[in-house]
Amino acid sequence: MATTRALVLDDAPSLANLVLVNRDFLAPWQPDRPDQYFTRDGQLAFIQRLLEQQAAKVCLPLVILDEVGAIAGTVTLQSIIRGAFQSCSVGYWLAESAQGRGLATRAVGEATKIAFEVLRLHRVQAETLTHNLRSQRVLERLGFVQYGRAEAYMHIAGEWQDHFLYQLLTPTPEHVPMG
Repeated sequence: MATTRALVLDDAPSLANLVLVNRDFLAPWQPDRPDQYFTRDGQLAFIQRLLEQQAAKVCLPLVILDEVGAIAGTVTLQSIIRGAFQSCSVGYWLAESAQGRGLATRAVGEATKIAFEVLRLHRVQAETLTHNLRSQRVLERLGFVQYGRAEAYMHIAGEWQDHFLYQLLTPTPEHVPMG
């Protein structure tokens, strides 16, 4: 059974409930969010923006499914850049109740496989807060390599915070189209 599937507009109610229930748990790891974000309408607007980016071919949003097929989080290939770079960034979050079961590792693995085999990208990058050991372990289990540290990289939980930078290169560079 796949751990991910495409994000759709009908996911708004489930995601609204999930982000609301996990608001405090996710707060240290995410940008500050307005109250509207935690509502059905807020999630609907957020999904619509992601789907517009997907139509522009710069983003691929997926939901993470648990063992019974319920939404447990999201994983997104974003900032897809073509040309000589052929790269993207992967971001993900998982509900507190779904932690520790390998879902994030499987979901990021599936997203990375799509990046390399379907989108035919050369590189997937990821960034983690320097103290986010769980996320770092997910990336390392999948073969991502830490290649740097960026000071004050993203505004997370109300402040500019340092991040470790990770990357994974395609195992089949000969399949990456140039141009």
